[in-house]
Amino acid sequence: MAQTVHRFPALTLNTDGHRHPRENTLVGLTVILGLVAFISSFFHSVHMLSSWTGVAGVVTGLWGQFISVTTAERFVLVISLAMSAFGLGIGLAHGGLW
Repeated sequence: MAQTVHRFPALTLNTDGHRHPRENTLVGLTVILGLVAFISSFFHSVHMLSSWTGVAGVVTGLWGQFISVTTAERFVLVISLAMSAFGLGIGLAHGGLW
């Protein structure tokens, strides 16, 4: 009955079996900045928050893409980079960085 056991694949960014603490830190930081920029972009009065976190998310996301090792890291980085860019764009449209 061993063939009836179905395991879920491990949810990890280290699909090559090695540790990548620097790359994973950039991925996590970009995800957090992207979420803050994306969510705060829906509120007109916090345009500075969405603009600055968008800028920081784009910078960390691009740097993370530059040094990423695995496809899973790149996948998460592209999604969070898009959220950061969206937050930056809407934040700039609502009033800019200042």
